Amino acid sequence: MIATLAGGTALHPRPSPPGGEGRIHVAFVLDNLGRAGTESQLLALLRSLDRSAVVPSLVLTNGADPTSRSLEPADVDVLRLGVTKLLSPNAALAANRLRRHWLQNRPDVVVAYFLDPAYLALPVSKWLGARTVRVRNNLGYWLDTKHRFLGKAIAPFTDCVLTNSDEGRATLVKEGHSPSRVAMIENGVDLDRFPDPMPVDVTKPVVRIGCVANLRAVKNIDGLIRAAKVVCKRYPTVRFEVAGEGDERESLQRLIDDSGLRGRFTLRGSVADVPAFLASCELAVLPSHSEGMSNALLESMAAGRAIVATDVGANRRVLGDVGVIVPPGDDKALSSAMETLLASPFVATHYGRLARDRAESEFSRARMVTRFEAYLQKVAAEVL
Repeated sequence: MIATLAGGTALHPRPSPPGGEGRIHVAFVLDNLGRAGTESQLLALLRSLDRSAVVPSLVLTNGADPTSRSLEPADVDVLRLGVTKLLSPNAALAANRLRRHWLQNRPDVVVAYFLDPAYLALPVSKWLGARTVRVRNNLGYWLDTKHRFLGKAIAPFTDCVLTNSDEGRATLVKEGHSPSRVAMIENGVDLDRFPDPMPVDVTKPVVRIGCVANLRAVKNIDGLIRAAKVVCKRYPTVRFEVAGEGDERESLQRLIDDSGLRGRFTLRGSVADVPAFLASCELAVLPSHSEGMSNALLESMAAGRAIVATDVGANRRVLGDVGVIVPPGDDKALSSAMETLLASPFVATHYGRLARDRAESEFSRARMVTRFEAYLQKVAAEVL
């Protein structure tokens, strides 16, 4: 039987799953690949999915960025659409190209990440009869009138919404999504990438405090700079380093210079080897104003670092009592927590070991992949 959309538009029936009975074809859609949290989680998932159960493919609505090209998995079919602006003739042509591609390679489930990929891909995939999942891992701090409207506009094309924290699920339900259509799968971290942690040593000639975060306002790097100014006055050997890139680089560098922290607070840019970066740090800090479930927090735990994180999103649930939680936006509390750990290296080392143990027991990559595979099978079977 051919299903229909509201208004009588015919949907193309899904073919039998490719590659044999029980296998499902899942198309993942996002704009570009990168080394940030969501992108790194997706890449890890693509590498780890059981190919006897799930056949993954990847659609990049843009995909032209050299970094994105370099990160494309060799064993996954990739389609690049080259769309840089959603409201453009190129986007309409890309949507038609995507439709033709999926007519030949029918997905059972389409999973869309971020804004423009969801707006572009979900209507196309629903027209073809695929089950559709929109992933939203943040708490909606960026939502404005336009995106609230567009979010409602694609709701009829969205079967399910997936998030990575209880806080994210509660936010989506509050926004009007049916609780039965909102699922939560927590992130996982690849522990094999992280060496056994070394004890905290504050007697080094240079003591590094690291932060893995994009340079965006929501990450509160400006607050970290203000807190760092206080810490650096008391601890002359301390240096701060931020691994990440973003549109606030110039303003943050000016703040660093104006604060007298040139040479003591460094914006490292995008860092390919996050485990090595964290291993070079004695402490890790996450000063964000908002988070869903932070991939950077999981990586800091896997690295066995003593952690200071703000009380936003799932941070308290993830970190538990194996680190220090401070109020968001409180520069004084942030600097005080870092100073406390610097003054107590044995406590910091103990926190780091407990954090590593907690990452192993509760947030392994294997556990995440198993839950994702079960969810995709459930969506494909329409047992929602």
